[in-house]
Amino acid sequence: MSAIEALYIFDEHNNVILEHVYTARPPLAKVLLPLWLAQPDPRPSVIYVSNTNPPTILHSLIQNRLLFLSPCSEDTEPLLILEFLHRVADALEEFLGSPLLASKIENSYDVVAQLLGEMCDAGTVCNTEPDALRDAVEAPSWMKSLVGGLGLPASSPALTPSSSSFSLQKPQLRQTLSNTGSTIPWRRANVRHTSNEMYVDMVETLSVVMAPSGRCLSAIANGTIAFTCKVSGVPDLLLTLTSPGGRMGIEKVFELPVFHPCVRLPRWRERPGELSFVPPDGRFVLAGYEVDLLPSPPISSGISNSSNLQLPAAIDVQTSLGPTGSDFEVRLTLSNRFVSGATSGSATSSLSSIQPPRPGSTGGFRTNSANTSANPTVQDLIVRVPLPKTVRNLNDLRPSRGEAHYAPGDGTVEWTLLNKDITSLSTAVLRCTVVGQAGEEENGATNGYEMRTDTYDYDENEDGTGTSSYQSGTSSGSSKRREPSSTNTVEDQDHRDMRKVRQNATLMPSGANVSFKVKGWLASGIKVDSLVINTKASRGLGVGVTPYKGVKYVTASKNGFEVRC
Repeated sequence: MSAIEALYIFDEHNNVILEHVYTARPPLAKVLLPLWLAQPDPRPSVIYVSNTNPPTILHSLIQNRLLFLSPCSEDTEPLLILEFLHRVADALEEFLGSPLLASKIENSYDVVAQLLGEMCDAGTVCNTEPDALRDAVEAPSWMKSLVGGLGLPASSPALTPSSSSFSLQKPQLRQTLSNTGSTIPWRRANVRHTSNEMYVDMVETLSVVMAPSGRCLSAIANGTIAFTCKVSGVPDLLLTLTSPGGRMGIEKVFELPVFHPCVRLPRWRERPGELSFVPPDGRFVLAGYEVDLLPSPPISSGISNSSNLQLPAAIDVQTSLGPTGSDFEVRLTLSNRFVSGATSGSATSSLSSIQPPRPGSTGGFRTNSANTSANPTVQDLIVRVPLPKTVRNLNDLRPSRGEAHYAPGDGTVEWTLLNKDITSLSTAVLRCTVVGQAGEEENGATNGYEMRTDTYDYDENEDGTGTSSYQSGTSSGSSKRREPSSTNTVEDQDHRDMRKVRQNATLMPSGANVSFKVKGWLASGIKVDSLVINTKASRGLGVGVTPYKGVKYVTASKNGFEVRC
């Protein structure tokens, strides 16, 4: 059976700040750390260490510059231990504050010990849900003083029946909730909110690789459905998703989905696209998915690549330009569909409100015109051009829009376009001139003086003495100098330019990366059709309470759009 034997946490200086042993006799932290450091970079998350007795499987996680190690001497499921490490890191960050620092762990050992004891018991993973941990773990002292100063209760026990309007059908169940907490492990008992509201945030990370010919080699979108629930009681919700391809489109997007434990899987299997669940309190990740936007027709160099994939930007990189081939040009083109959305005055709003369903409706909603799929906006547009290490400097950066700078340490040209430039932008061009290391041709010239190899013919006098007129340049000997012909000069110049072109070709970039954020657009085409509350199955919501609903679509690509040349 899989078991968590121990948990070790190290700071950024590889000093042990926490050792917690659950079961068995695992190797000490000071023994395992050198064995982990001996592995070459990049170190995998699971390492088999044979230098210990018995041999150990070492699981590792790095978060906020802190190293989490968990050894295991038995055959176990690696994903279980790695997921446990992620849950521990997230729980510590939520209870101690973000970012998670070593000093916070050292100053709050009492809270950390409670968390580790609740999350794992004798090596068996027990409770890792944040809402359930809030009911079981006492808040740190600084949080008590902060909450107490606001006039709120410092602890978070379940509300008593006398102080809450939360009602249940069975008195026995009400007594159980008030004494031991909620029977739903991911939701706190007797949640109360003065403002009832729900938000759906659909975020996709786009990763696209374009070949020099303009053909799309890879197009993958990783999506996350983040849900924020601030509703009193225990609501029972139904979220319906739609796709341009109908049910087949939903099944393609959610081919390998990941759901929160609150989602009822039988309902999803029967009706793909319908998520029925009782949400945790606060913000959580409802579902995750990965969709391959290919196969599709070959993507051309234009904006509208295909009916399934329409990118907001297109990049064209031209190299070896100019008389010596020392220039390169990056041309950025934006789609009119994404530029027109930025011209709207309210396009900067990141949230489009969902109106409550009308009586007798099926829960549909209306969205505002700004930041929707019909009017998306592009923001935070940055183009990065990596250069070879042999590039010494850039003589000139000439962007037609925005700002560009070159970082010699990183070897990257960063071209940033402000949001105000994007509103009226259709095409922008960046041209650069590269300078390589000093070569033979640069060493051959000194301060602009040209070294000549022409020969001089002069005659001797009858007395055997040489003429001195060649020194003054007035004798006929100077007129007998063999000047190079104009044809040879042109040929030498052409030969020298071609050699410079070949030399500068090694200084040209091999591609460009584009980062952007689009509000109101998802590459997969998924949309939220409705969000309704099942009033019959919900408890404690209150009569006549209509929660406010909101939805937001965001597509982000941080150096994920790569164009090769």
